Amino acid sequence: MHHLSRLYASLLTGMAVIAGVMLVWLMVAIVISVGLRNLGLQPPAWLFLSTEYSMFYLTLLGAPWLVRQKGHVQIELLTAALPHAVLPAFSRLVALGCVVVCAILAWKGLDLLLMNWQRSDYDVRAFFVPKWILTVAFPVSFGLMAVEFARFVVGPDTLHSGEAGIKE
Repeated sequence: MHHLSRLYASLLTGMAVIAGVMLVWLMVAIVISVGLRNLGLQPPAWLFLSTEYSMFYLTLLGAPWLVRQKGHVQIELLTAALPHAVLPAFSRLVALGCVVVCAILAWKGLDLLLMNWQRSDYDVRAFFVPKWILTVAFPVSFGLMAVEFARFVVGPDTLHSGEAGIKE
């Protein structure tokens, strides 16, 4: 079981690393695009398309790792005001709500993926790109986020610390 847990953690870390590489690619692609435009040249269509896809993928690939690290955006004004005896139950309830929402989005993402696959839909702009290449990220990412939020429902750690302020 420990080996499987390490493999799963490596999967999340790998997805986050890929998201980080895509973020660097965005910076490079924007610099190239602006440079070419300043020289009076038209950037290639694939450059613009790759930045669009990178923004989409880096968001979804990095999200499960962020949930694991408690790096997602949260406002803890309410949880900071709760009594410490109530906080763990409240935090687990919020995490359960997150599991439900992520599971629904994963299910709907899988439905969309299967529809794109069956209909052979394409994203037709600069190139013909099968839409399933884009939509495959939905069920994977939201499914993994549901697993990560579930860890806060049943695991020893809770989603909220009960302290208001900026976390680093």
